[in-house]
Amino acid sequence: MKFWTTLCTILVSTMLMLNASIAGDTVGVRHFAAPSRERGTDLDVTVWYPAEPGGEAVNLGDSELFVGTSAMRDAPISGGKFPLILLSHGAGLAGTPQALSWIATPLARQGFVVAAPTHPGNGGKNRSAAETMKLWLRPADLTATLDAIGKDTFFGDHFEQGKIGVLGLSMGGNTALAIAGARVDPERLAAYCDTDALNASLCQWVRQSGVDLHAMDLQPASRDNTDERIRFAMAIDPAPVDVLDARSFAGIGIPLAIVNLGQPGKIPATADASGIAKAIANASYATIEDASHYSMFGECKPGAAEIVVSEEIGDPVCDDGGGRSRGEIHAQLIEMATAAFTRALKAGR
Repeated sequence: MKFWTTLCTILVSTMLMLNASIAGDTVGVRHFAAPSRERGTDLDVTVWYPAEPGGEAVNLGDSELFVGTSAMRDAPISGGKFPLILLSHGAGLAGTPQALSWIATPLARQGFVVAAPTHPGNGGKNRSAAETMKLWLRPADLTATLDAIGKDTFFGDHFEQGKIGVLGLSMGGNTALAIAGARVDPERLAAYCDTDALNASLCQWVRQSGVDLHAMDLQPASRDNTDERIRFAMAIDPAPVDVLDARSFAGIGIPLAIVNLGQPGKIPATADASGIAKAIANASYATIEDASHYSMFGECKPGAAEIVVSEEIGDPVCDDGGGRSRGEIHAQLIEMATAAFTRALKAGR
């Protein structure tokens, strides 16, 4: 772990200097619609990008509980071409692209275009248990986003073909593994909520919503969602990993970086990807031991922990590992992601 952190620090420091000429302090944010034949509707895609001064100041991800991140809406995009990172968000309270502004914005500041589709039904006022459990639709959302951004008049000339990666957090980490070649086992998915042993919070909601996974048509879950245009994938606390078919791991040909949040042996089984990392030939694995799964949420505002209790939200979304602050954990994750995507997508430029 010390080696990984030291390597990240060296690489990030170097790339900060190298990127100074192409990526200024301004980060733009913009929305566009990506047609999705599978969803039968357009996906709302949020894109962060290196920008020139201008646009309207916005604070993305700000809520009653979480601190937002500043960006400039519709700012002019900087000249040149940039590697593209497709970003997949989680479900529930983290079920929007804006909830991941804390990591998307600094990646854009370092010279990446970051595009995140809103996975329909996975969060917000239209949250649906049935749609959330259709895990196989999420990588298709990323593919639809990639198809559309190349045709978009604003972004089409500003990202480098062949320099495309994926970053996913929580359920988005499952999505990142899927688009790299991992497949879901329909039988494991059907049995996922037979008890609360794997994911009590999610499965209680699934049952309360009247969803019976055994009654759903889960056969599409086993399909191959690999997108050959993806060159690198990073998954942070991917979940659920225990519904994946281990036989599919041998077919993953691109490099992967997998990060778990928590101490080995105490990471929830549904997010523990240490075994997956060992089974994939070109995968690296690291842990952040003083973090928790909730460290992927935005920084909590003063009094947020009390609101979580009073409103009976159920999950301790303001709790980390009891060591560093969430801001410090975020800084390490940003360093790790920047170093990984720089190495994977900017080498040889």
